[in-house]
Amino acid sequence: MGCGSCSTGGGCSPAGCKSNGSCLTNGCSKLDVHDWLSHMDMPNNYKPFSIVEVKFKGSRKEFYHNHDNIYLEAGELVAVETTTGGYDIGHVSITGELVRMQMTKRHVKEADVTKKIYRRATPADVDKWKLAKDLEWETMHKSRTLALELKLSMKISDVDYQGDKTKATFYYTAEGRVDFRELIKKMAESFRIRIEMRQIGMRQEASRLGGIGSCGRELCCSTWLTDFKTVSTSAARYQNLSLNTLKLAGQCGKLKCCLNYELDTYMDALKHIPDNVNVLKTEKGDARLQKTDIFKKIMWFAFPREESWVPLPITRVKEIQQMNREGVLPADLTEAVQVELIPVKVLDYENVVGQDSLTRLDERRNNNKNKSKNKSRGKGPRPEGQAQQTGARPDGGNRQPNAPQREGNAQTGPRPEGGRRPDGNRQQNNGPKREGGAQVGPRPEGENRPDGNRPQGNNGNRRNNNRRGPNRNPNNPPPARPE
Repeated sequence: MGCGSCSTGGGCSPAGCKSNGSCLTNGCSKLDVHDWLSHMDMPNNYKPFSIVEVKFKGSRKEFYHNHDNIYLEAGELVAVETTTGGYDIGHVSITGELVRMQMTKRHVKEADVTKKIYRRATPADVDKWKLAKDLEWETMHKSRTLALELKLSMKISDVDYQGDKTKATFYYTAEGRVDFRELIKKMAESFRIRIEMRQIGMRQEASRLGGIGSCGRELCCSTWLTDFKTVSTSAARYQNLSLNTLKLAGQCGKLKCCLNYELDTYMDALKHIPDNVNVLKTEKGDARLQKTDIFKKIMWFAFPREESWVPLPITRVKEIQQMNREGVLPADLTEAVQVELIPVKVLDYENVVGQDSLTRLDERRNNNKNKSKNKSRGKGPRPEGQAQQTGARPDGGNRQPNAPQREGNAQTGPRPEGGRRPDGNRQQNNGPKREGGAQVGPRPEGENRPDGNRPQGNNGNRRNNNRRGPNRNPNNPPPARPE
């Protein structure tokens, strides 16, 4: 049976229907069980097992008697009996002999199963059940508001309505005991249903809510992990992890369950690592243990006031440790055989797309900016082979574009007065001075200003011919300067 919310023909993962394993349609629930006995033919006189396993919202599963021998398949909606009266709606998860094995695994006896299956869910039952599920989100937020008004130190994380819309179970987390009698009265008056409060742990809360872990994948407790084992800080110590609470804690605030996944492998590898070798005594001094590579079986030691670390295989460490017990001090740790580290294999990489540069877009953007900037200034790219002109006109403009040139790109024709000589020096003017000390006539040769500086225009900066004056059109020649 496919998932109804994502319209897939077969099963789907929790990422497909966005329900974190709680859609209960036998396609993406974490509580699904593969019936590996379904393809086996039963004997002719075989009587089907009368108990059926039914699953509900979250991680709740219960066993029910099928007294009427209703033919049921995995994934079907059924109406079942409840302890408080009325009925509830759930999905069939397992039928047949596999139910007997599940009961043995969970230590449930056949005599302990007292509730029964009423019928297959009718369309009226399904509609009523869906209306009840639609009220869960609004009910949870209203109950949180009531708890804040009463100043109760509790957090309501989820609400589960019964199929007949007569009872709701509120799941909450709290550090200690909470007196919620007044809260139940107010919620019963507001919602007009029977109220049941159930306290759960932090891990169960994360399992019901779901989320993304630090690994980038969905939480294990909300996708496939159904039992929660104790996780201690010793698991992090055995794996040489830093005891940082922020890194070792999960979404629930407890230590991550994945710390136990590789613990057995580390415990097997630690059997070969010598114990109590924090210090090795030598004639050079005491070498202290800095790091241990468990799988490569290499231990790193360092002498005081030395930055370099000495790698030693565990055989050499055991040898020096035995010598220290006998009262013998080795000359140095360097007597050990050179450790051959496993070389890292570099994979060949072929740039198929041609986009391996991370800054290729930045370079293209800078080139576009430079082109638009030159275009706004009226500049264009310099023709290939054209030399840069170094002479500057007295008015600060450029040379005429159509003027004849000598060899070496020097312009021909009469040079205006005050222009630049071929040797690059400016002509001296030897004239009388104006009022205020400004010279109007030609200056005597070799004469400078009283402060010792030569007169400069435009704040002392000479213009090159590749900079144009203000509002100068390159196609029009500059105006003639009066003599």
